[in-house]
Amino acid sequence: MKVREEISNKMNALGARREAFVFLIDFEGERAKLLNPHASEEILWQTRDASNFKSGKVNPNIEEWKIDPVSIEDYKKGFDQVQQLIHNGDTYLLNFTQPTQVRTNLSLTDIFERSSAPYKILLNNEFVCFSPETFVQITDGKIASFPMKGTMDASIENAEELILKDSKELAEHNTIVDLIRNDLSLVAENVTVEKFRYLERIKTNRRDLWQVSSKITGNLPKDYTENIGDIIFTMLPAGSISGAPKKKTVEIIKAAENYKRGFYTGIFGYFDGQNLDSCVLIRYIENQNGELVYKSGGGITFMSDAQNEYDEMIKKVYVPIFA
Repeated sequence: MKVREEISNKMNALGARREAFVFLIDFEGERAKLLNPHASEEILWQTRDASNFKSGKVNPNIEEWKIDPVSIEDYKKGFDQVQQLIHNGDTYLLNFTQPTQVRTNLSLTDIFERSSAPYKILLNNEFVCFSPETFVQITDGKIASFPMKGTMDASIENAEELILKDSKELAEHNTIVDLIRNDLSLVAENVTVEKFRYLERIKTNRRDLWQVSSKITGNLPKDYTENIGDIIFTMLPAGSISGAPKKKTVEIIKAAENYKRGFYTGIFGYFDGQNLDSCVLIRYIENQNGELVYKSGGGITFMSDAQNEYDEMIKKVYVPIFA
C-alpha cells in the first residue's frame, strides 16, 4: 500500500473515533508521519491555538546569520527552463524554489523556541519550520484556506500600495485563488472567496515584509471526520507552493529545481477529534549532515523577471527572531 493510502486510511479511522492526532506529509507524498499530539520525544509543534511543549529556556540571541544562496547564474538555469515551459503552455504558474546554505550560532531547537510564528514545528534534529501560512482550517464542518501569494519589503516607500497594484502579483494571486477554490470544491460545497487580497505584516530578523493573502471557505459533509484523511490528501500538494495546472506543474518542478524538497512545502496539521488546523511547511531550515539549509522560493509567471524573483527568494531567508 502506498504511503498516502496507508496514512489516509489511518487518519480516517482516527477521525471516525474522534481521536486526536498530528500529521506531517512531505511535498511529494513519499514520507508521512502520524503521531500522538501529546508526545514530545520526536516532534515539538505549535498551531494558532494548541501546542505540545512549554518553553522555559533562556536561549542565545542571534549573533550570526550568514547566508550563501545559489548564484544568480545557477538560479537562471532553472528559471529559464520554467519560462520555456510556460511559453510552451505546459504551466502558467510555478512555485520555483532553491536551497540556501545558512551559518548561525543558533541550533534548530534555539530557532524553534525563539521564533515568533503562527505555526512552529521541530522534527527531531531534522528540520525546523516557522510558517506564517495556513493550509486549511476546519471548524465545525466549515473548511477555510488562506493562500499567500505576493511578498514585498515593507521598508519600500508606498509598499502596501505598490504590491496591491503590481500586475504580475495580481495575476499570480488570482491564479492561486482560483486553484485553491477548485481544490476546496473537490471536498466541500458552497465554496466562496470571503476575503480577497488582504495584507499582513511579517517581522523578521532582517526586515519587515508585506504578505498578501486571501480567505476561501466551504461547507464539508456531515461525516467529514470519518473522511478526514481523504479530504486532506485530495487537496495535496498545496496549490500555493506548486502551481497550475497542478499535476503537470509538479512534474516540471521536480525537473527544474534539481534538488529534493522533502518535507519543505509539505504540510503539518493537528486534529483535535472534531476540528483541524494545518499549515504549509514554508520558512523552513533543514539539517543536512550538520549543515543548515534554508529552502525558499516564489511564484513564476510569464511576466516574471529572473533578478526580481531571485531577490525575493533571498528575502525569504530569515528567522522571525528579535533581540
